[in-house]
Amino acid sequence: MANPMNDLDARIEFMRENMANMMKVTPWANEMGFEVTRIEKGHVWGVQPFREHLIGDPETRVIHGGVITTLLDNLCGAACGATLKEFRFVATLDLRIDYMRPAESGRDILAEAECYHVTKSVAFCRAWAYHESRDKVIATAQGAFAINKPRTGFKKGDQM
Repeated sequence: MANPMNDLDARIEFMRENMANMMKVTPWANEMGFEVTRIEKGHVWGVQPFREHLIGDPETRVIHGGVITTLLDNLCGAACGATLKEFRFVATLDLRIDYMRPAESGRDILAEAECYHVTKSVAFCRAWAYHESRDKVIATAQGAFAINKPRTGFKKGDQM
């Protein structure tokens, strides 16, 4: 029987059904509280709810740039997972973030990422963070992600 994780449609459905649980067991995602809201082939959307402890500058109440970087980086990784023909772990090789304007205090940050090109060993993604729409972005990202070799003999309790 074929591994359902190597069927892209089945894996996307698995991601849709389990993404909330996956975020709950990931410490940084749990701390930030961001959510994946939609998954399609090669494209993932999410939201970073406003939280007081994510403010980077108490005087201006601007959200810390690392919050936006983390959100976009993780959405890009998920977009890779929603693109690859076979299940693989990916790792960020290079990520460029261009900040256009500060995120407005008290407002959720919407974001989306797409994996637009895949080679044998690298996936390329771009992403956007914004409030209402991409017409007025907070930040954009472009990155390259290493596609790791399949792991054989992986079992519960092993280190990822």
